[in-house]
Amino acid sequence: MSEKFKCHYCKDSLRGKKYVEKDGNKCCLVCFDKHCAHTCEQCHKLISADSKEVHYKNRYWHNTCFICSECNQPLTGETFSTLNDKILCNNCATHVSSTKCKGCLKDIVAGDKHVEYNGTVWHKDCFICSNCKQVIGTQSFFPVENEFYCVACHETKFAKYCTKCHKPITSRGISYQDQPWHSECFVCVSCSKELAGQHFTAVDDQYYCVDCYKNFVAKKCAGCKNPITGFGKGSSVINHEEHFWHDFCFNCKTCSANLANKRFVYHEEQSTGCIKTKLKSPLPAAALWNS
Repeated sequence: MSEKFKCHYCKDSLRGKKYVEKDGNKCCLVCFDKHCAHTCEQCHKLISADSKEVHYKNRYWHNTCFICSECNQPLTGETFSTLNDKILCNNCATHVSSTKCKGCLKDIVAGDKHVEYNGTVWHKDCFICSNCKQVIGTQSFFPVENEFYCVACHETKFAKYCTKCHKPITSRGISYQDQPWHSECFVCVSCSKELAGQHFTAVDDQYYCVDCYKNFVAKKCAGCKNPITGFGKGSSVINHEEHFWHDFCFNCKTCSANLANKRFVYHEEQSTGCIKTKLKSPLPAAALWNS
C-alpha cells in the first residue's frame, strides 16, 4: 500500500502532504507545477496546484486573470462572448466589435448566429444563394467572384460535365485537350487505372496507361523486338517499309553504326546498311536510297 501512496514523478511518499490527482496519478504539488500545470493565457505564468483555474476550449486562465479583453471586467462565473480569440463581456461584444453583416449591413450582436467567410461576416439568414435565394447557412457552397451559389445552382449554372459519364464535375476534375473529366472517369481503357497525373498514350480516342499500351498496342521494334512505348529511352520512332525501330536500334546490319537521321540504303535481303558499308560491293538492283 505504501508503494502506491507515492508521487508518480519523484516517488516521494505523500503521507501527511498535500497532493493532486491528475489522470489517475497522484503527484506532489512541486511535481504538479513542474509536469502538469497549464500556462495562463493572460499572464503567461503557470497555474499552480493551489490556484483556481478557468478553462475554455483548451485554453486556461487563473480565475483572477479571466477578464474581458476590453474593459477588464472579471468574467469568472459570468456569461461571455468570443471574437477573434478575444474573451469579451457581452456588453463589449455588442458595442466594441462593431461587426456588420456583409449582407444587410446591420450589426451582428452577441448571440446572433453568423457565418464567416474570407474575412467577411454575415448573419446566418443573410448568407444566401445568389440564384435561388435559399439560405446557405453552414452548407457547402461555391464562391463565384463576389457571389455565392448552393451546390445545386452551381451545377446548373456553372459546372462542367464529364466527357465520359456526362455528370457535373464538382470535385477532382481534370482537363485533357479542352475536354473535362472526373478524375475517376479518365482511366485506361484496358485496365481501368486512373490516368490523372500519370503518363498515358491516346490511340483513336482511347487512352492507355504505359503498361497496357506497351503490352497490347505498341509497335514492336524490328531490331530488339521490344515494344516502342514512346516513353524514356528510345522515345523517337523510326519507320520504313512498314517496319518500326527505336532510334537507338536503327543500326547498320554490317558495321552497327547508328543510322538515325543519316542517309542509308535498304535491301529486303540485307535490311538496312550505311552507305560506307554498302559501297564496298556493287549495290543490288532492288536497293533503295533514303536521305
